Amino acid sequence: MKRRVLLDGKSLSPETLEQVARGGWKVTLSESAKKRMNRSRAWVERAIERREVVYGVTTGFGAFQNVSIPPEKLLELQRNLILSHCAGVGPPFPEDVVRAMMLLRANALARGLSGIRVSTVELLLSMLNKGILPVIPSQGSVGASGDLAPLSHMAAAMMGEGKVRFRGREQNASTALRSAGLRPLVPEAKEGLALNNGTQAMTAIAALALVDAEHLADMADAVAALSLEALKGKSTPFAKQVHEARPHPGQGISARNIRTMIRGSRLIDSDDQDTKNSVQDSYSLRCTPQVHGASRDAMDHVRQVIQREMNSATDNPLIFVAENQARSAGNFHGQPVALAMDFLSLALSEIGNISERRTAKMMDRHHNAGLPAFLAPNGGVQSALMIAQYTAAALVSENKVLTHPASSDSIPTSANQEDHVSMGTISARHASQILRNVQSILAIELLSACQALGFRSGKQGTGTAALYRQIRRNVRAVNKDRMLSDDIKAIASLLHLRKITLPFRSVR
Repeated sequence: MKRRVLLDGKSLSPETLEQVARGGWKVTLSESAKKRMNRSRAWVERAIERREVVYGVTTGFGAFQNVSIPPEKLLELQRNLILSHCAGVGPPFPEDVVRAMMLLRANALARGLSGIRVSTVELLLSMLNKGILPVIPSQGSVGASGDLAPLSHMAAAMMGEGKVRFRGREQNASTALRSAGLRPLVPEAKEGLALNNGTQAMTAIAALALVDAEHLADMADAVAALSLEALKGKSTPFAKQVHEARPHPGQGISARNIRTMIRGSRLIDSDDQDTKNSVQDSYSLRCTPQVHGASRDAMDHVRQVIQREMNSATDNPLIFVAENQARSAGNFHGQPVALAMDFLSLALSEIGNISERRTAKMMDRHHNAGLPAFLAPNGGVQSALMIAQYTAAALVSENKVLTHPASSDSIPTSANQEDHVSMGTISARHASQILRNVQSILAIELLSACQALGFRSGKQGTGTAALYRQIRRNVRAVNKDRMLSDDIKAIASLLHLRKITLPFRSVR
């Protein structure tokens, strides 16, 4: 039986989000959240009765903030808000991102500061639990006032507008709701604004990319250890004392992981003919803990930002019942997530960058400790893994373009009322693409290291030997030239699906 998550608006973790997004866990609102939501909804209804001026409730939006809306037009105002903001373009978000978005929006509303009805959030969660997933274009958000276009496509599906994926096919939202026994939403005052004003698209992508990145950091250490062994590297750079002398946490973790992988290896610290003139290994080997570790520390910072954002109220205005105030402010601005995702992009890109250098070293017969050129059994007639390294180089180059910080850009919108925006969703999308590229770059390094070890004799470490066997169960050695794309894809899939068992676990 699948687990059930109780949303209280305050305690959602990236790991729980992943279980809902990818594992199908069910979600319900906590009683404490319902009480807070009922109080803020009652405040909104009293404000309407008193004809108070409240942004987005009795006024227009953005540049129309000074336009007063008569009571008989309030429902039309909210419906029009959602439909007019459904202006996204591009390929739709993957289903796990959509599920994460729905969960995060419900969790933000569970804080009880948005003036929305409990029944409205329960409809959103019913759609999530039943697998009615809005088709949400991935492009069109500038990241303030939050993810307006993506969240509007989500809200429109709640209203029976647009398309959803349900029971394995794309269909009209109204049809899917009816099939599931759900009534389309008729958004009341403040509800459209509560649903589409927030950072949940960028945060959904960010949270999933973060948990994937943390697992990939472990794999990067293990893959580097296999390459170190294939190249008959030295153990000295990974000694515990070295990293205690420069105690960055991530650096120490990476060094420890590599020590664990190579324990018992007779290929490491070899003094045979292939390595007799080598005093120090190249930076791509001996500086692995410093590079991987810095990326780990960056991920720790990103986790802090994303965990806070996942449990924040990010719409506008926010209703503070105890103070009898609706406060218009800027919690919808995605700058914290934007900067964090640009940082994650750099951290991931560097893991890929140093991985490609290790792969290139294994290809080069002048620097690979006696291995054949391009790891070919019959070089000249065969090219073996030559072009696999080209692919890694191409992906590294692409990552360098994608690491251009989206957060450094801002284009004013809404007639200069919204005159600084975060571009945080672009930052998150770039980080997610870089992650996929790095999975393939590491897959190529794994393919290369296993091929290289096929030319070696001598005992492997306990961890490296186990990793080698797992890869060889899925991808055979390149004894004669063949198409390599399927091999790279197969290993990348093992990395993505976390199908490889390691003798350590540094992620949460």
